[in-house]
Amino acid sequence: MKFLNNKTLLITGGTGSFGNAAVEYLIKNNADLKKIIIFSRDENKQFEMHNKFKNKSLRFFLGDVRDEERLLLALNNVDFVIHAAAQKHVPAAEYNPFECIKTNIFGSNALISAAIKKKISKVIAISTDKACNPVNLYGATKLCAEKLFINANVYSTNNVPIFSVARYGNVIASRGSVIPFFINKIKAKEELPLTDKNMSRFFITLEDAVKFVFDCLEVSKGQEIFIPKMNSIYIIDLIRILSKEAKVKITKIRPGEKIHETLCSEGEVRNVYDNKGYYIIYPENFQSSKKKGKPVASDFNYISN
Repeated sequence: MKFLNNKTLLITGGTGSFGNAAVEYLIKNNADLKKIIIFSRDENKQFEMHNKFKNKSLRFFLGDVRDEERLLLALNNVDFVIHAAAQKHVPAAEYNPFECIKTNIFGSNALISAAIKKKISKVIAISTDKACNPVNLYGATKLCAEKLFINANVYSTNNVPIFSVARYGNVIASRGSVIPFFINKIKAKEELPLTDKNMSRFFITLEDAVKFVFDCLEVSKGQEIFIPKMNSIYIIDLIRILSKEAKVKITKIRPGEKIHETLCSEGEVRNVYDNKGYYIIYPENFQSSKKKGKPVASDFNYISN
């Protein structure tokens, strides 16, 4: 990762699963960064992260991504930003809609504005399969955030900053993931709730997600939505892999929940290109000569079932 040499990277929401894994990945791969700045609002998690890594290049900056003034201070002399801060809990977002909107939409807009003012080199936002054909508020806010980041390139001067998006599915064993939840239920010999026996989901390991985001950050030219080639599984099969004896209780679908997830909508297909290990969605007006890979077939779909 030579592109990171002697550079400063800031990760919003950096005390979460992604931020911890990203720092571990950078240390493991001897990334020669000047500084890694963790921007988040939880001082206790920052303290725990500081004690966990004890790395001389690691810095911590308390702040809320909704606060543009604080972001402007944090972005001084920063080269790259990974935007991982988000309110992600689907039922909580349904119950507290405006809080989700303020973080996922207003927070994204505040970061974009601050990044333009500070002339950051590149910014990549982490999105989700729930942003594709959203049926819940969380997905709708992430779709809005995607649109903000892609269109932010219009306001860049001389292609600085470059804004792009990485969209992927559920991360295995991340905070709030279904796998640790199921494992705890199995250990306690409790019934495992399953909202629908046909439910399926995309999954990616945390390490693969981190590597994917850094790869996208390196090659991005602005306006792209990057999507990794992911595996998917029926949740009932996942339960049987974890425990053949576990009892399953079928419950009704929660507000805002889908049976299957989609990583590419029908309306996006004409702009999707297959580039070996991942897909790229380009905007309608993207210069053809700069597109990488080959266009997918007109009947292409990317659904978890």
